[in-house]
Amino acid sequence: MQQPSSAPLVVGFDLDMTLIDTAPGFRDVLRALGAELGVDFPVEEMTANLGPPLDLLLEPYLDADAIGPAGDRFRALYPDHAIVAAPTLPGAAEALAAVRGYAGRVLVVTGKYPANARLHLDHLALDVDHLEGWVWGVGKADVLRREGASIYVGDHVHDVEGALAAGALSVSVLTGGSTREELLAAGTHVVLDDLQAFPAWLDDHLLELRLDALAADLRERGSVLVAYSGGADSAFLLAAAVRALGADRVAAATGYSHSLPQAERDPARDFAASLGVEVLTPETNEMEREGYRANGADRCYFCKAELIDVLAPIAAARGLAHVATGTNADDAVAGFRPGIRAASERGAITPLRDAGLTKAQIRAASRRWDLPTWDKPAAACLSSRVAYGIEVTPYRLGRVERAEAATRDLLAGAGLLNLRVRDLGDRASVEIDAALLPLAPDLESALLDAVRRAGFDAAVVDARGFRSGSMNEAL
Repeated sequence: MQQPSSAPLVVGFDLDMTLIDTAPGFRDVLRALGAELGVDFPVEEMTANLGPPLDLLLEPYLDADAIGPAGDRFRALYPDHAIVAAPTLPGAAEALAAVRGYAGRVLVVTGKYPANARLHLDHLALDVDHLEGWVWGVGKADVLRREGASIYVGDHVHDVEGALAAGALSVSVLTGGSTREELLAAGTHVVLDDLQAFPAWLDDHLLELRLDALAADLRERGSVLVAYSGGADSAFLLAAAVRALGADRVAAATGYSHSLPQAERDPARDFAASLGVEVLTPETNEMEREGYRANGADRCYFCKAELIDVLAPIAAARGLAHVATGTNADDAVAGFRPGIRAASERGAITPLRDAGLTKAQIRAASRRWDLPTWDKPAAACLSSRVAYGIEVTPYRLGRVERAEAATRDLLAGAGLLNLRVRDLGDRASVEIDAALLPLAPDLESALLDAVRRAGFDAAVVDARGFRSGSMNEAL
């Protein structure tokens, strides 16, 4: 019924009365067909029962040999009477966008004649990866299974049948002809008033699914040493490990070196202590690695290699089965990440990434768990502030740290969240939240004076504001 958390998200939607309101057009086509055939169809009654195949709707009112030709004529009349008249239902576009937000695929699986269904999708510019028409009830299951759908959204009890037969989670909306009671009796798992509620439901569903996967993974691991920086990701991983394993089978290790700001150290220790976890603070010597000091594009490889090389023996000596890093699912698709490669080569595990947890989900779960790190700004190591190709030295890291501390003090009352002082060799570039720019002239002058006093000959405030990973823009 539920996909593995790491599997690509695929969501199927019914069309009529789920994504689009076809009732007005359906009425018009029925009236036109009835006029041609000389049959007084009970238009309102038939329209109230949209969902079953057209032949079944026509069956009570036509001779058996007339149903097929009447259906063909209905489909021929349909484009001129029903396409323009059918709007999207509330929340339809947002529901599809919500699936896209998780890099998911969108299916439309409908009993409607495929050519007419395509006309609706094209007219309304609905973003769909695959359309399958002329499938009904349990017949939808074959399509859902073939396409890997884990969720099917519909409005009719027969949509529920299709979802259940496919082993998919059935989500029902009350915009069609089936009542809440009928849908629940049919076995649907979720009932929403309409698709406006779908994005929030999907967020909660995927978060719960991925948190369950994380807990199961950690329990299977048995024990872990968390490579712990005190940031939002590693703090969340530490809390999740304690929940899954107990504090006695978890330890945290923070590598102390010139790259770790002094201001990060006490809060990190305090948070771990609040969980009852021992914090180890071994020294790391990445500065002794030539590749790290050279500060090429692969600098993070040497930093992470040093960290895992230091932590792995500590974990083994304490009987902890794994070293775990806070790499998340966004990190895995963020492009050039040599540090992730270094950790993987050395056997470190990535439970957050493996569970599919994104940065936004980690923050949402942290807030749900009342972790103080839920809204903590990203705080990359000090070396990330030094422009590629400029040698990393303790002096350079020290002046960056002093400049950032002075800047935070000056902007303490301005609501500053994100800050980087970039060491460009001959000058510093100060990045702060774009919402705070431009600074008042007197404040900007004081800020730049403070940065120069920290050890820079010249300094500017970047008019583009803070950009995570802006040093990579030159790569």
